[in-house]
Amino acid sequence: MTAEEVVAELKALGNEQTKKTLLKHGATEPFFGVKVEDLKKVLKTVKGDHPLALELYDTGISDAMYLAGLLADPAKMTKPQLRKWAKAAPWDMIREHSVAGVAAESPFAVELAEEWIASKKWELATVGWNAYSLYVGITPDDDLDLDRLRDLLRHCAEDTQTAANRTRYTMNGFVIAVGSSVRPLLAEAKKAAKAIGAVTVNVGETACKVPLATESLAKVEAMGRVGTKRKSARC
Repeated sequence: MTAEEVVAELKALGNEQTKKTLLKHGATEPFFGVKVEDLKKVLKTVKGDHPLALELYDTGISDAMYLAGLLADPAKMTKPQLRKWAKAAPWDMIREHSVAGVAAESPFAVELAEEWIASKKWELATVGWNAYSLYVGITPDDDLDLDRLRDLLRHCAEDTQTAANRTRYTMNGFVIAVGSSVRPLLAEAKKAAKAIGAVTVNVGETACKVPLATESLAKVEAMGRVGTKRKSARC
């Protein structure tokens, strides 16, 4: 399928109620309001077409951009392409899922996550924190730089509450991700979570709540799931 054909199919799958919901979550035009489950049905028909993923992302249509994140081959993404995707991401769902997910599975996961975290632009910082969160969730502990993760946990403990609105959300999520998926760092993550406490984030017109990191880690520990890794960073 061509990018034009895929966009036409996405337009036909658009759902007005889904669009209204996504608008409340910060979605920006242009987009059709396609449900993720329907995007995944389209994905099955174009799976493996990496060049198509690049074209779809460049349309600037949120539905197509999210599909591009599912379709892209992270191993074929270059650093300039990932930087371009991060810069062009129009809202949180694309930044924190599509771009962060592809980056987390790419050969440049840590390098770019570090670069974005250090950015003065909160939009890039959120991509970086989520990319790092997703990366630790799919990477064996033996392949992680535990000392660097300890540094980042300390950074979160000290600076989450004073970070930009959405950055607070992703930093809090990073602490939960590390404590949940990196067994050797559970104690440090719990310490950071306690230092951070409750995080307040403006989530617009939605009823979304910011998870309390201490409670989230306690639940994971109680279920015996600390150290569990995912097969993929994207969903």
